This record gives sequence, structure tokens and C-alpha cells, in this order.
Amino acid sequence: MNETHAASAASAAADAPGIESLSAITLATRDMARAVAFYTTLGFPLKFGGANEAFTSFAFGGSFLNLIADERPVQWWGRVIVHVTDVDAVYHAAFAAGYAPQFAPTDATWGERYFHITDPDGHELSFAKPLKS
Repeated sequence: MNETHAASAASAAADAPGIESLSAITLATRDMARAVAFYTTLGFPLKFGGANEAFTSFAFGGSFLNLIADERPVQWWGRVIVHVTDVDAVYHAAFAAGYAPQFAPTDATWGERYFHITDPDGHELSFAKPLKS
């Protein structure tokens, strides 16, 4: 990158509105009742909608996880990472309900305790908590 381009990019970045936070993630589901049961079992607090609705919203920590009814098949698209107070408790709730986390909670080299699980529609979630230094 040349100096003129770098200065122009820096000026544009300074003038641009700042990104403050992630408001919501909306995931498609082919079976709203099944998806709502999955997320409520894992502790997501229901804010709007429910098992018989076309749109459902869970509110937590100033953000939302939304579900929208859609008949198209879901293909892997990425991962939603959710910080929780107790990773092991969420893991045990999922396991006790018959869901299959990909692995037991583990301490990562980057400083989080976490595990992954896939929801009934194929969306991958990671539940994590920063480790104390």
C-alpha cells in the first residue's frame, strides 16, 4: 500500500461511524418447536415468539439470538460464540437433554474454557468463558 492510499484509508476510517456492538444473529430453522426447545434447554431466555411462531427472539447480555422459520436446508456457515457464567453447567444441561456436544469442555490455549455443539438445524455454537489469569 502506498503512502497516499494509506493516508486516504486512515482519513476515511476516522470519518466513518464506529461499530459499537453486535445486536443480533438470526438463524434459520426448519422446525421452530424443536429449535426453541434446544435453546431454552441451554438457558437462552425467551423474549418474543415461541414454539408455534414464525419468528422467535432470545435476549441476553444486550444481544439477541433470533430464529426464523425457513424450509430451506442449512449448510455450515460459521459459528456463534456465546459467553456464559458456567461452561460445564451448560454442557451438562445439553448432555442431560440428549443433545450431543462435539466434545467435553476444555481449557484452550487462547484463554477460554469452551465446547462446541450443533443445533438441530446444523448451526454451530460455542459456549465459552474466559479463564482467569
